[in-house]
Amino acid sequence: MTKVFIDGSEGTTGLRINERLEGRDDIELLKIPSELRKDPAEIKKYINESDVTFLCLPDAAAVEAVALADNDRVKIIDASTAHRTAPGWAYGYPELGESFRNAIKTGNRIAVPGCYATGFITCVYPLIKGGIMGSDYPVSVFAMSGYSGGGKKMIAAYEAAGRPAELSSPRQYALSQMHKHLKEMKAITGLDRTPLFNPVVCDYYSGMVVTLSLYADMLKKKMTPENVRDYFAEFFTGEQFITVMPYGAEAEFSNFIGSNNYSGRDDLQIFVTGNDERIVVNARFDNLGKGASGAAIQCFNIATGAPESKGLVL
Repeated sequence: MTKVFIDGSEGTTGLRINERLEGRDDIELLKIPSELRKDPAEIKKYINESDVTFLCLPDAAAVEAVALADNDRVKIIDASTAHRTAPGWAYGYPELGESFRNAIKTGNRIAVPGCYATGFITCVYPLIKGGIMGSDYPVSVFAMSGYSGGGKKMIAAYEAAGRPAELSSPRQYALSQMHKHLKEMKAITGLDRTPLFNPVVCDYYSGMVVTLSLYADMLKKKMTPENVRDYFAEFFTGEQFITVMPYGAEAEFSNFIGSNNYSGRDDLQIFVTGNDERIVVNARFDNLGKGASGAAIQCFNIATGAPESKGLVL
């Protein structure tokens, strides 16, 4: 029986992790009394009584929580931004290759990818790894997400009576090109420079599409959209959490790719569209699923030897 503690269990991600774990018969969930959840001494006690601690905290609090673990026995799975590029931390995206999966399996410090970063890395990492895209490619990505990605305050604002009319329309943000996921986007993919990134928050609860647009003549290998689709299918062969859609599959959806279709799921779809001059790669998933709590549970399952999809929706 694995003892599990969730530090930050009352936030959006923490609540979802708690929901996914409550019905499991292979864990004991350690629950700190609500009035003590910010008491450092109590938090330290619960962390060190656990076999695995999930951190669902702001970055500074996550760093402080890691310091409270007084031995290397406790596995830490951090859902914050704090440790995603930190030395000694496994990056929690096992589908990128066996080295990623093994680091999750054997390590005791695991950083869960950001939601936008998950979509971005899904599209970019395989292309650079396969020598199709150069690390010097000037990458620009557009992304659309439901408002739950903004946490409790944003959820409350979008669901409030008499909210501003502006919230009924898509809203672009991170206009200074300083989004917190950019660091891992660049580091994990191996890009030479930070990509241009344009995220948009929309008036629906959850779901996300991240879109990478490419000029075919700027790639290192001559590729058609069909070639790129087939490459992704080969790269992710055998991965149950990633489905590479058949070329032209968007026709089944009247040639639209909706961004909330995968709400409530913990896996991800890839669509490759475009033409011989301009190729578009889309990753569609739930920002709260494969983009957050679902990815955290997947990492937990790998780290504890449970079936990788246990407790998840595919």
